[in-house]
Amino acid sequence: MPVACRADDFFTASHPRDCINDVIYFFAMSDTSYITRKGYEKLHKDLEALKARRPGIAKAIQEAREKGDLKENAEYHAAKEESSHNERRIQEVEAKLSGARILEDQGDLPTDKAYIGATVAVKDESGEEMKFTLVDPAESDPTNGMISISSPIGQALLGQPVGAKVKVPVGKTGYILQILKITRD
Repeated sequence: MPVACRADDFFTASHPRDCINDVIYFFAMSDTSYITRKGYEKLHKDLEALKARRPGIAKAIQEAREKGDLKENAEYHAAKEESSHNERRIQEVEAKLSGARILEDQGDLPTDKAYIGATVAVKDESGEEMKFTLVDPAESDPTNGMISISSPIGQALLGQPVGAKVKVPVGKTGYILQILKITRD
């Protein structure tokens, strides 16, 4: 029978495996996101860059407006669309930042199991070793080994101890990863 998890227990409790889906749901559905300081700073820089684009977009709208008939003015519509996209992105980043909690500020985080913020060394069935850092979806960068906790690999690793063999449900048969080491950098 699955055990209900409380979000407050995420970093301190010893969760049974069937509880992990509740934790994943919490992180995916709550307004709180746990990100690294580096990820938080990157989001701030992104927000500043988006806000810095506002005057240029407003100028493009004004110039297009001066060209006459707005109904058939493609430049005007393109500039308005760009403004809308930029504002929507600003709102998304501000929402992420407002609910962000920095992992490094959460005290001593456990290293006995793979939780968000942990760097996990794994070995696949062919013997190839890899390292993944489990992060919030907002910080995900798979090319640099930073994988989302909501990705198939992230979900398979989340909550597992060193030595565990996990099945990653990708493709028809999936594949097996063995956890070699868990660290917090």
